[in-house]
Amino acid sequence: MRLVQFDFPYAGPFGAEMSAAMADLARDIAGEPGLLWKIWTENPETGEAGGIYLFADAASADAYIAKHSARLQAFGVSGIRARSFAVNETLSRIDRAPL
Repeated sequence: MRLVQFDFPYAGPFGAEMSAAMADLARDIAGEPGLLWKIWTENPETGEAGGIYLFADAASADAYIAKHSARLQAFGVSGIRARSFAVNETLSRIDRAPL
């Protein structure tokens, strides 16, 4: 498994308005090959948004990083940070990770 973290500057909307504005994008992301789940993140105080994703494998994670980075850039977003981590399943299960 591979965990991916995205964050980037974001001026809003946040909360319920973000939910309404991004529902179609969320449905599109849900169909990504290898995606197990995503947690959407937002911080209106610092003007940031992003997400934490769990992919079944590194190839799916790498393909999504390339696709989503290009999509964000096409939206005019800069300052994108995408990080990818291997998951230690044994320790994560001890701490109730939703694997």
